[in-house]
Amino acid sequence: MKHYPAEFKAGAVALDRSRPGATVKSVAADLGVNTETLRNWIRAADGRGPGAHPTQPTAA
Repeated sequence: MKHYPAEFKAGAVALDRSRPGATVKSVAADLGVNTETLRNWIRAADGRGPGAHPTQPTAA
């Protein structure tokens, strides 16, 4: 399994977000990474990755 630097992951997520018409698959191919790897990085950046604990609204 490859290990990518945090800067590379952040740049990949930023590139995906800067190309709204592009698919995750096409961005991953441009970067030479697996599609699911990029999807996981995007989920993690959004707080939806494995081990993420999204905040839930509190009852008032």
